[in-house]
Amino acid sequence: MDRGTGGCGRTDRGPPGGTGGPGGPGGAPQGFQSGPPAPPAFPQETNRPQQGGPAFGGGDDDWVLSPPTSGGPGGPGGPNGPGAPAQGGGYGYPQPGATQAPPGPAQGFPQQPQRPQQPTTWSATIGPDREYFMAMMQRSGPEAAGLNLPAYSPEQQRTLTGNQITIGRRRHSTGDTPDIDLAVPPEDPGVSHQHAVLVQQPDGNWAVVDQNSTNGTTVNGGEEPIQPFVPVPLQDGDRVHVGAWTTITIRRG
Repeated sequence: MDRGTGGCGRTDRGPPGGTGGPGGPGGAPQGFQSGPPAPPAFPQETNRPQQGGPAFGGGDDDWVLSPPTSGGPGGPGGPNGPGAPAQGGGYGYPQPGATQAPPGPAQGFPQQPQRPQQPTTWSATIGPDREYFMAMMQRSGPEAAGLNLPAYSPEQQRTLTGNQITIGRRRHSTGDTPDIDLAVPPEDPGVSHQHAVLVQQPDGNWAVVDQNSTNGTTVNGGEEPIQPFVPVPLQDGDRVHVGAWTTITIRRG
C-alpha cells in the first residue's frame, strides 16, 4: 500500500555527506563536536641568526628581538610598537637627540688630591767649632801655637741656592769675594782664598769639593782631608771643616 508524501510531518533529511550532513561541507567531522576556531599559530622564524646574543634567562625557543629601528608610533621599533622598550632607547641605543651623561666616579676608596711636590731646600750653618779647633791644634805644628779660638762669633745662616756655593776668604787685592766669606771678623786665617765649593748634584743633594786648599777640608770630624777636586756627597746634618776652627753644617729642609 502506497504512503503519501504528507504523512505525519516527517522532514526528509539529506544524504550523508551532503550539505549539513556529517562529513559534508559545513558539517562537523565525524567523531568530533564543532567548536570555536583555533587561534592562528604565532609565526615562527627558522634559521634566523640571533643578534646581540641570548637574553638573560632565555632559551633556544625564545623569540629573538632585533634592535629597534626608526618607525612610526605604532610600527616595529617605534614608540608603543612591537618590540619597543618601555622607557629610554633600550638595548644600549640612546634616544635621538638625547645626550649621555659622563660616567660617574669609580666606586671604592676616595682618592686624596695629590699635593704638588715642593723643591727641597738646603741651608748651611757657619760658625766656630771648639771640638774641631782642638783636634786641629793637636795635628798642627808649632806654627799654630799663636791661634786662639774667637771668644764670640755668632753663627751665620745661608740658604743654598744655584748650582754651587764657593767657600773662602775675600782677596783684598782683587776684591774677589766667595759666597761664604770667612774673612769677615773674626777672620779664620786657616782658610784659603779659594778653599772649597759646595756643588748641587743632579738628584738635588749637595757635595763638597776641595779646591786644593793649603790646609785641606775634612768631613764629620775626619782626620784625613778629602781628595782635591773630587766631589764628596753630603747628607742632612753632615759637617764640613775648613780653616782653623770653622765648621759648616749642611741641613735639609
